[in-house]
Amino acid sequence: MTTSTPAKKTGLVLFLLAFSQFIISVDLNIVYVALPDIGTALGFSAQSLQWVVSAYAVAFGGLLLFGGRAVDRIGARRLFMTGLAFYAVSSLVGGLATTQGVLIGARLFQGVGGALLFPAVLALIATSFEGSQRNKAFAAWGAAGSLGLAAGALLGGVLTDLVSWRWIFFINIPLALIALLPAPGAIRPDGPANLSKGFDIPAALLSTIGVSAIVTGLVTGPEEGWASPLALGSLIVGAVLLIAFFITEAKTANPLMPLRLLKNRPLVVAMAVLFVFQTALAGAYYTFTTYVQPVLEYTAIQAGLAFLPLTLVSIIGSGKLAPKFMERYGMRATLSTGMVVNGIGIAATILGMSVGGSFYALLPGSIIWGIGGGLVFVSVFASASSGVGPEEQGVASAMASTSQQVGGAVGLAFLVAIANSTFSGTYAEAAKADILSGLHLAGYVGAGLLVLGGILALALKKDSPSATVKVEGSDLSESEKTPQPAIG
Repeated sequence: MTTSTPAKKTGLVLFLLAFSQFIISVDLNIVYVALPDIGTALGFSAQSLQWVVSAYAVAFGGLLLFGGRAVDRIGARRLFMTGLAFYAVSSLVGGLATTQGVLIGARLFQGVGGALLFPAVLALIATSFEGSQRNKAFAAWGAAGSLGLAAGALLGGVLTDLVSWRWIFFINIPLALIALLPAPGAIRPDGPANLSKGFDIPAALLSTIGVSAIVTGLVTGPEEGWASPLALGSLIVGAVLLIAFFITEAKTANPLMPLRLLKNRPLVVAMAVLFVFQTALAGAYYTFTTYVQPVLEYTAIQAGLAFLPLTLVSIIGSGKLAPKFMERYGMRATLSTGMVVNGIGIAATILGMSVGGSFYALLPGSIIWGIGGGLVFVSVFASASSGVGPEEQGVASAMASTSQQVGGAVGLAFLVAIANSTFSGTYAEAAKADILSGLHLAGYVGAGLLVLGGILALALKKDSPSATVKVEGSDLSESEKTPQPAIG
């Protein structure tokens, strides 16, 4: 049952929750423009450098469902504070890292922090606010997330260029403390922990290790050879563990992911589209970063600024255009159109990449890319939550979010392998024309996947923009059918 937060604390609670989502979004984006400096400092190869991004995504995506269940069992405030503490400690370790293993380990623990913090924030919004105040709180949550993406790209460039790449990690420490220190006095205490139903830890371990093994195989395959024991063995082990995950979920009484929800067509289509979308998006971000830095030789600050038009237009697409498109054309049309427009934008951006190119050649494609991305982000989560009962909205959205994070990790490994197939060694050793050739290939493959994802979105049932949505025999009004993100 929802209990309102006292009025005098409402503003502070909303700030803490929105600011925490800002931290999560910053951490997703801040590392991209620092990748070249990190690779040089710690000796990453062009192929293995992606682990700085993928380690976070694998831990986040693999443990997100577990984090949601932990929030239900242990308490949202406890997990909120634990997640922030994970961020602070792992960021300190990452900033001090002198080896690849330590840095990747720190990124893994940052992902664990995100998997705990993300569902805790959403649960606290749902239980701390009522009615229109709750809607405003979710709007503030979404705006903070979008702002974090923009700030992450710029902040990463500024810190890397003016201080050191290590400060993209150190900056998380004061940010986490800003949210962590006032939390005990501002956020309502949790009730007693309910540990009687357990957490389905075997399933959490199977899914996380399984995905990690598959990503390991995809990352090492191009360097070690696809038939090598490490690459082939990792892929086989990963597949076996994920099969075991589904078997475990079918037999357990309290699964992380109830398999009966896989019969829900809108949810399954949304998960598939999100997987494709994040696959292409992660590869496109990596491609963009690699082009403007090793090829155009931008500084980290310049690279961060180059990301801003894309991110700002995406905010407009999600905040202004998507609601209007959904109201007029429905979820299916909006999602399909967004995917295709996103693919066209990335293809246009790749087309503007040349050895002697400039930022202005990238701008038209970036704008189209951002509009399409904004349409997709809103409509895909609306699709995931449609047709699911109110008591399962959280797990449905968590399943979609997990598909998004895992798609990013697997897709990045896949597209980076394509991008690096045209040269050997480091970016500094390779000819710019060879680097660019691989970036073109990876970018066009990603754009093609998005167009296919747009076609896949048509598998959704055609919806009437003004019609109510049927959920387990009840008609939901427009205000009631608004999708809420994962609570777990």
